[in-house]
Amino acid sequence: MSAIAVLGCLFGDEAKAKVVDVLASDADIIVRFQGGSNAGHTIQFDNKRFVMHLIPSGIFHEDKKCALGSAVVIDPEQLEKEISALKEQGIIFKDRFFIDYRASIVLPMHKILDEKQEELSGDKKIGTTKRGIGPCYSDSISRIGLRMSDLNNIDNIIYKLSYLCKYHHIKMDEEEIKENAESLFSFGKRMDEYLINLPYFLDSCRKQDKEILFEGAQGTLLDIYFGTYPYVTSSHTISGGISIATGYPPKHIDLLIGVFKSYFTRVGSGPFPTELHDNLGEQIRRQGNEFGSTTGRPRRCGWFDAVAAKYSVMINGIDNVALTLLDVLSGIEEIKICIAYSIDGEIVEEFPSDQRVLEEVEPVYISMDTWSDDITQCKTWESLPLNAQLYVRKIEELLEIPVSIISVGPNRDQTIFLMKQE
Repeated sequence: MSAIAVLGCLFGDEAKAKVVDVLASDADIIVRFQGGSNAGHTIQFDNKRFVMHLIPSGIFHEDKKCALGSAVVIDPEQLEKEISALKEQGIIFKDRFFIDYRASIVLPMHKILDEKQEELSGDKKIGTTKRGIGPCYSDSISRIGLRMSDLNNIDNIIYKLSYLCKYHHIKMDEEEIKENAESLFSFGKRMDEYLINLPYFLDSCRKQDKEILFEGAQGTLLDIYFGTYPYVTSSHTISGGISIATGYPPKHIDLLIGVFKSYFTRVGSGPFPTELHDNLGEQIRRQGNEFGSTTGRPRRCGWFDAVAAKYSVMINGIDNVALTLLDVLSGIEEIKICIAYSIDGEIVEEFPSDQRVLEEVEPVYISMDTWSDDITQCKTWESLPLNAQLYVRKIEELLEIPVSIISVGPNRDQTIFLMKQE
């Protein structure tokens, strides 16, 4: 038995869903532990492309079970839309898809509040997806939110909705509240077959020597505490968030795989020291199809930042790296890696805790030799061009941990394994 976690270690969009999908073949249960429908996870195989926002990436392996942890915030409309679309593709959910009773519900009012908060922020906008994620987490922390376990009693739903309307100063008459409550009650009935007490379920899996795979959403640098606050998401994206969200003890997590893009991207506002504002940045965006899978927004692109990456490795306790989208760098006329920051003329290697400082740093770069070969058909380490190998080895050297997986394309078979995951 083993428990493996796959964590996005940058600003999200690291292609971790593909890594989860590939590793899911050796797992028994795949657990998404945080985030909401603001996350877009893209899976591609058999000439088909799927974008999911809530369902774990392992759902396409028909003999695997999938679960959503307590820190996943559930948008009822989005969840049912995904379930329906996947069922049309022949995906079976009965007895293999589960939701923790404790998971919170994203309400329509949360989306209104999200948009209002962005409007009030003026030129300091976070750049949220306006899907109500932050307000939902806020209500959960304030102990006033609705959870999946609340949806089995219509009177309880009406009471909580009435309270939330008063709390947030949202006008809704009794009839509207009743209609919303009935809709949530119906949703709860439809979801009832999937609800479980997740900590007991996972403990049982562990005792039966089942293989557990934990899947995160967003990325480490967007963690509510350790990311580039306030330009962050509203949940714990780091490895410590796994136990918080699932009740699965940290000591039973055997391997932490950190997913890093071969370059950096970011969606929305916030500091990005290595961002490229030139033709190279546009070329990377175009070759990498760097547009958000949730909003379609163009992603900001830049060089690999080893300072931020080493920070991410440190606070997660990453054991080895899955390096994705290496193929995107093929044909780029120059490649750089940031190895330090210059702050007021002083060279530092620590990732600043204050985003205002991070906005002012000057990256210190090294240059790497490029390659022009198409590597999307490479199946082994030896088949990669020498300069691509040297780029990977330099990242290993800077992060001081091995690269175990290299992705050279979006499909499952476009994956090179450098060591067995144990």
